[in-house]
Amino acid sequence: MKKNLILIGIASLGLAYSCATNPLTGKRTLNFVSNSELFPSSFQQYGTFLKENKVVSGTADAKKVETVGIKIKAAAERYLASLGQTDYLNGYQWEYKLIDSKEVNAWCMPGGKIVVYTGILPITKNDAGLATVMGHEVSHALANHGAQRMSASQLQTLGAAGVAVATGNQSAEKQQMWQQYYGIGSQVGVMLPFSRSHETEADKIGLVLMAIAGYNPDEAINFWTRMSANSGGQAPAEFLSTHPSDATRIANLKAMIPEAKATAAKFGVTFK
Repeated sequence: MKKNLILIGIASLGLAYSCATNPLTGKRTLNFVSNSELFPSSFQQYGTFLKENKVVSGTADAKKVETVGIKIKAAAERYLASLGQTDYLNGYQWEYKLIDSKEVNAWCMPGGKIVVYTGILPITKNDAGLATVMGHEVSHALANHGAQRMSASQLQTLGAAGVAVATGNQSAEKQQMWQQYYGIGSQVGVMLPFSRSHETEADKIGLVLMAIAGYNPDEAINFWTRMSANSGGQAPAEFLSTHPSDATRIANLKAMIPEAKATAAKFGVTFK
C-alpha cells in the first residue's frame, strides 16, 4: 500500500516529460510555462532585486563581468544558429550585473538577466573562471530549467493531492503518514535527482559556450577544484542535495571537456 501510494504520486511527475524537446539537450523536457508567461515576471523580479541590492558599476570587476557576459551571449547565439535555432533567443533581454555581496554565488534568471556576486570573484580568479560560472548560469536559462522546476513543483503538488484522495477514507494519522512518505519519496527520489540532472546539463552546455567564446574549458576543472576547497567539505550527501558532489561534478566535467573542445573547433576555436 505504502509503495503504491508513493508511486502514484511520483509517477505523475513524469507525465509531462514529452511536452517539449529542448534543442540544446535534445531531450523531451517537463515544461508547462511559456517564455511569454515567464519572462515578464522574471524581468520584474530582476529589477526589484537590483533596487534592493548594491550594484557595482564603473570598476574593473564590473567591466569584466559585462565583457565575459557579452562573449557568452555571443557564443550562445552562434551555437543556437548552428543548430538551426536562430529564433530561440527571441524575447531575451540580456543584462549582466555585479552585486556587492560576500555570498559565493551567481545566477541567471529566465530571459538572460544575470547576477554575479563579488564574493565569488576570488574563486573565479580569472576570465576563464568567470566564464565557467556565467556559462553555467546562462545554460540554466537556455535549457529552461527554471520553467521545468516550476512545472515539476506543480506536478508534485498534484501528486500530493492524489495521495490525499487515495487515503481519504483512512484516519487522519494514517493520511498524514502517507503524505510524509510521499513527500520524502518524491523529494529524494524525483525532485532532487531532477535538480542534479539540471546541474549536469548546465555544466555540459556551459563548457560548450565558454569554449566557443574562446575560454579554455580545462579552466572549469580549476575553478571547481577551488570551489570544492572553499566549501571545506560541508556539503550534504549527494542524494540529499540539489547539486552533484564536487567529486562527481569534476569527474563529469573531465569527461565532457573533449566534446566541448570538438564543438568549439567547428567554430574555428582551438586550445593548446
